[in-house]
Amino acid sequence: MKTIDLATIEQPVEKLLDLAEHEGLLIRLPNGKVFLIASITDEGESEEDFADEIARTRRNTALMDLLRDRAQEKKRLTSEEMRKRLGLD
Repeated sequence: MKTIDLATIEQPVEKLLDLAEHEGLLIRLPNGKVFLIASITDEGESEEDFADEIARTRRNTALMDLLRDRAQEKKRLTSEEMRKRLGLD
């Protein structure tokens, strides 16, 4: 899986989707948000290949590291705190 930092690289969305067609991409925005772009099916793939895709995803060390890091984040908001932030008191 590739990681593309949009703070430094400008690419048309179509080119990003072309890159994601055969392997997943992690897209990191300047504000720190990270997105995963992956093709669900390639031409010729069937629904039976979904289990293989899950296995490949689990072997993706960059993605697994990202998910592990996110799971370790200490800062969490309660629903009450989130409602206050959104002005839904």
